[in-house]
Amino acid sequence: MRGRSDGAQKKRLWTSICIGAVLVVFLYVYFGSKSSGESALEYGSRSLRKLGSSYLGGDDNSDLSSRQDEKFGLEDGEDGVIAKSFPVCDDRHSELIPCLDRHLIYQMRLKLDLSLMEHYERHCPLPERRFNCLIPPPPGYKVPIKWPRSRDEVWKVNIPHTHLAHEKSDQNWMVVKGEKIIFPGGGTHFHYGADKYIASIANMLNFSNDNLNNEGRIRTVFDVGCGVASFGGYLLSSDIIAMSLAPNDVHQNQIQFALERGIPAYLGVLGTKRLPYPSRSFEFSHCSRCRIDWLQRDGILLLELDRILRPGGYFAYSSPEAYAQDEEDLRIWREMSALVERMCWRIAAKRNQTVVWQKPLNNDCYMERPAGTQPPLCRSDDDPDAVWGVNMEACITPYSDHDHRVGGSGLAPWPVRLTTPPPRLADFGYSNEMFEKDMETWRQSVDQYWSLLSPKISSDTLRNIMDMKANLGSFAAALKDKNVWVMNVVPKDGPNTLKIVYDRGLIGTTHDWCEAFSTYPRTYDLLHAWTVFSDIEKKGCSGEDLLLEIDRILRPTGFAIISDKQHVIDFIKKHLSALHWEAVGSADSFSDPEQDNDEIVLVVQKKLWLTSGSIRDTE
Repeated sequence: MRGRSDGAQKKRLWTSICIGAVLVVFLYVYFGSKSSGESALEYGSRSLRKLGSSYLGGDDNSDLSSRQDEKFGLEDGEDGVIAKSFPVCDDRHSELIPCLDRHLIYQMRLKLDLSLMEHYERHCPLPERRFNCLIPPPPGYKVPIKWPRSRDEVWKVNIPHTHLAHEKSDQNWMVVKGEKIIFPGGGTHFHYGADKYIASIANMLNFSNDNLNNEGRIRTVFDVGCGVASFGGYLLSSDIIAMSLAPNDVHQNQIQFALERGIPAYLGVLGTKRLPYPSRSFEFSHCSRCRIDWLQRDGILLLELDRILRPGGYFAYSSPEAYAQDEEDLRIWREMSALVERMCWRIAAKRNQTVVWQKPLNNDCYMERPAGTQPPLCRSDDDPDAVWGVNMEACITPYSDHDHRVGGSGLAPWPVRLTTPPPRLADFGYSNEMFEKDMETWRQSVDQYWSLLSPKISSDTLRNIMDMKANLGSFAAALKDKNVWVMNVVPKDGPNTLKIVYDRGLIGTTHDWCEAFSTYPRTYDLLHAWTVFSDIEKKGCSGEDLLLEIDRILRPTGFAIISDKQHVIDFIKKHLSALHWEAVGSADSFSDPEQDNDEIVLVVQKKLWLTSGSIRDTE
């Protein structure tokens, strides 16, 4: 009996000890997380619970239905506000791109033509299939290495994928070295470095000092099938900015690597839809063994490149077909040469495996082609600047009357073009005075933004920036002297001012903010949202969905600048704790004081938080 009694006492003792330990841990986590709420690093709380959900529904969808019915406003509760909470997505979703998710395609049984790359195009989930949770960082995530060091090295834990290093080991794409991934600057065609390859192309074209910028005449470049974007990364030192494009294909994470490095890049594909750029956006396009069949569907993909190239623009094509090693290469070369000749392109230079074609400066060649020549000119009612969800057409986009008369785009060399009113400004009825006033307004606004940010940032804190509603691009123009680049986003249903953005020597894309953006999580340091919430509110879209999307895009410790109506700012403030954001500062709007404006500016910072799984792996 005594033995059994001692055993029972020991059992009760151990039970008491365990209960006490659990209580101590709970109190430490609960009060510790509250007391450290101002810090940059949070190790979870009760709101950081896992949600094993999917697009087909999950374990807990109660938040979703209430979220869809919610308006932009406050709810009654203590102090007039009810605190919000969001669950955390499962760790396997740490790289979720909602509109480019293969699992969604499989689950929805979409009938897509794989030969046309439709499975790499955008297919967004319906509201009832969306996640309503925070995307967690991968285990052990670190604040990214700062630019310019980041061009050459990133933390392996931030993008724990090394298959490209092994698959492309003979091409010097990337090398795993301890805790880092190193980028030697190689590519499929330029194993010995992008810098030497770029100089060789400039030399082929007889540009002074072997500099591809051609004394400021080449500023915007389109690199299709860019890999990890070393080509675009090495162009930056020549004052050239490239839009590096690649799909989320078998070479997964290449665009994620590019953005982690601080190089402009975008997830997309030459499939069936037009690229999200206006006509005549780029001076130069590039394809280095990009595995694209340019002859398919009557040359429709090459004609899409033609649409986005400026008058006199170049296409550099590096591939075995350029020097025809065997019969198949020779066949492709003959057919491609015949196609571009009918498109009125001419060979500007050819050396070894690289050929550079050039577009005509005006419409003369198009008008001189024999009747019935293929491909035809596009219909007169075709808008070459309509891109969102618009199918590609196998036709040649002729120049406007202005471009035909002047024999080119009429743009000033970089950097003068940044502040020079472009000719296409007249398409919107804007005067030069309006353009200059817009520049001055945003210059003052950016100065004020930086005064709010200054306690939190140093000269190298920010690199990747997105202007979610770019208008004429003056926000980005005001950042010219800072070591950053800006993705200028123009809403798909507003004035199509993206062509003004490109004419100023900047880059950007078209988007609908009722949907997720085509980028990986944690890829931007700063998002600027000027009246974006008010815009989607008018369309009946969810403000909480947009908050979650901003959080997905932002790097941990990154910032968002939100300028909007008072009720929108109040709506965002009640979600700060749930999102693990910290208010950095606020002020009245910095917009034109002569206009009736009731906008408020709120600057927030995203904290670095880790899930319980991340803690274990980190420790």
